[in-house]
Amino acid sequence: MYKKTEAVKELERLYMIDHRHRYPSMPEYARACKKYRDDSANGLTKCVIDFIRLSGYQAERINCTGRYIDRTEVVTDVLDRKRVIGSAKWLPTSGQRGTSDISATIRGRAVKIEIKAGKDRQSEDQKRYQEQVERAGGVYLIIRTFEEFYSWFNNNTIN
Repeated sequence: MYKKTEAVKELERLYMIDHRHRYPSMPEYARACKKYRDDSANGLTKCVIDFIRLSGYQAERINCTGRYIDRTEVVTDVLDRKRVIGSAKWLPTSGQRGTSDISATIRGRAVKIEIKAGKDRQSEDQKRYQEQVERAGGVYLIIRTFEEFYSWFNNNTIN
């Protein structure tokens, strides 16, 4: 059973403060708090991005899966039989291999965040990307829980 951490509760509190600020005429009884969960990769990614944005910084999700091209077509022959003709394929990404899941700018520094859920591990491409980011003076994080990111955010040494 999922139990929200204090960090996730703080994110929901920040969301409500922002919501009140953006929609001041909305009555309090009509407000519904956005529900956050960090127990999946997608949920954790949303938590991190929204927290960074609600804290006044910039963050965006990076998608590097490539493109699916579907050239299949269903045709019916003279005997009313249906067949699928054509082909489909994945085109590789035009982005850099190993790129992080989240790209952010926090206090003027480039911060790249890789989200890892469960037993997921860094690929060799991701390790090379991490080296490039750190060599260029950026910050690279591997995050498994929102509590971990929240702790880093509150205790980091970015100037």
